[in-house]
Amino acid sequence: MAYLKLYKADAFLKGEVSIAGSKSESNRLLILKALFPDSIFIENLSTSVDTCVLQSALSTEGTLDVHHAGTAMRFLTAYCAAQLNKVFIIKGSKRMHERPIATLVKALRKLSAKIDYLENEGYPPLRIYGKQIIGGSLSIEADVSSQYISALMLTGAIFKEGLHLKLSKKITSAPYISMTLELLRKVGISVLWKDREIFIEPLTTTPSKTKFFVESDWSSASYYYSLVAFSEKSDIHLNVYKRKSLQGDRALKNIYKRYFGVQTVFKKHGIHLSKDPLQTLPAYFECDLNQCPDIAQTIAVTCAGLKIRCLLKGLETLKIKETDRLRALQNELIKIGVRTCITENSLEILRFEEVSDIPLIYTYHDHRMAMAFAPLALYRPLVIQDPKVVEKSYPNFWRDLKSLGFCLENYTI
Repeated sequence: MAYLKLYKADAFLKGEVSIAGSKSESNRLLILKALFPDSIFIENLSTSVDTCVLQSALSTEGTLDVHHAGTAMRFLTAYCAAQLNKVFIIKGSKRMHERPIATLVKALRKLSAKIDYLENEGYPPLRIYGKQIIGGSLSIEADVSSQYISALMLTGAIFKEGLHLKLSKKITSAPYISMTLELLRKVGISVLWKDREIFIEPLTTTPSKTKFFVESDWSSASYYYSLVAFSEKSDIHLNVYKRKSLQGDRALKNIYKRYFGVQTVFKKHGIHLSKDPLQTLPAYFECDLNQCPDIAQTIAVTCAGLKIRCLLKGLETLKIKETDRLRALQNELIKIGVRTCITENSLEILRFEEVSDIPLIYTYHDHRMAMAFAPLALYRPLVIQDPKVVEKSYPNFWRDLKSLGFCLENYTI
């Protein structure tokens, strides 16, 4: 197992970082391009392993191995079900085979798809017999994963009768559903989201040619917001971000301004981040992250570093991610002296204790664990286990930290 020691001589930050395109946008556009290859053109595609895995799988027949890529597993399940007269096996890592997919498979079966479980009922791997999907109307639980809904939406226009989804229970990560909807509209697909129902009309003609420039990833920007919150003085520019973003994680700019004093100024080609030295930080706050759960780990670590007690809610999806992120956060925060309480859908920071040892942060095969904890190196040296895990979403993360003056050393245990 590889380990990386990370530290910085001072708490001053200055530099410019170019972050690759959004993984969420890229993966949706790749499915649309596979469905309509002569109509979709993509620039600034994500360089993440997840996107590379999906791109490779879309050009492969037979057995598709998505490794740890949960989005690829869900999107491909719907896509492959609609590939006429083709048979696929979709498998992944050991953890992927522990992540539920029953909600999506049940929905696709109701729409006429033919899908078998190869091992455990409700979990990958899957055997999919591609066919003309009839489509139509069905109810789907919206509280487990928005990716199930997006997977259906992305392929709904090629279903014979289109798609009518009735969303039951609490809608989680709604901005990701909105992102899918807007991308479908830009392609020329007729889609409507009204109250708790989504309507997608069957496509009768080939879409017009459309070029997409993928905005940089807001989830990846969150680590720089955390760094600025920890800094004594900062002058950071991030490329390429838009005022009108499709990404739900753009909410972090308001969260970090309100609670941590991080200011965001939009420039021509991106955003400029700085810290307001006069802002008084709260002793405690509550925040519902149901609409942007991917930034929960970053916010939790930011609160830990600044010694701010908090209650982060709306985190029910974190238990089925690359790891049980709530449990992983609790395990690793205690190493820096932070006591927490977790429930099925929340994490609360209770109190702080002094710890003198250099913390060794386990990543649990989860890219966000590595990157969320890394900004703490502004305060103290720390060691990250399995640093290459960041390649899942942000391959250049360590290189970009080095450009800001961080020292990175291979570490032996």
